[in-house]
Amino acid sequence: MKLLLHACCGPCACYPAEKLLVDGKAFDILYFNPNIHPYKEFKRRLNALRELCEKKRYKLIVDKSYPLETCVQGMLDEPVIRCAYCYRVRMRYAAQYARENGYDAFSTTLLVSPYQKHELIIQMAEEAGQEFDIPFYYEDFRKGYQRGVDISLELELYRQPYCGCIFSERDRYEKKPKVKLD
Repeated sequence: MKLLLHACCGPCACYPAEKLLVDGKAFDILYFNPNIHPYKEFKRRLNALRELCEKKRYKLIVDKSYPLETCVQGMLDEPVIRCAYCYRVRMRYAAQYARENGYDAFSTTLLVSPYQKHELIIQMAEEAGQEFDIPFYYEDFRKGYQRGVDISLELELYRQPYCGCIFSERDRYEKKPKVKLD
């Protein structure tokens, strides 16, 4: 099986990539995150992922699209949870890319964070997989979250201080305690 692994950043890719290698799975990493704000943060995350991929010799595919206005409007239009838009747009892109480029399945490093909406990610990924007729490979990577943190610190990768969208960037200054989800 050849897997396309969507990655939101270098630190979140550390454990899933290591686990997939240990499990003998072939994979390439895809960076597609048009929701990250500001643009400087988008570039820092991309550069940290590039650094990880160079050090570990992972193949990296990069989409540098940055349609901020479209993403912000999409999040504003989301009726209940703004994260749904971000998950949906990224999972649809990953599924379509995987289908069009000969992969057997796709997955995402978003599944490593205990701070993400795990069930919503799965829902969006499964819907994207059905839409583009490609399997979503699910693995609960959260059990390796601390291992990923440790790897990223060992490699001295940039670790971001918030999820990524303009709203999470604002929310980080409200001094609310982080809440692990699911």
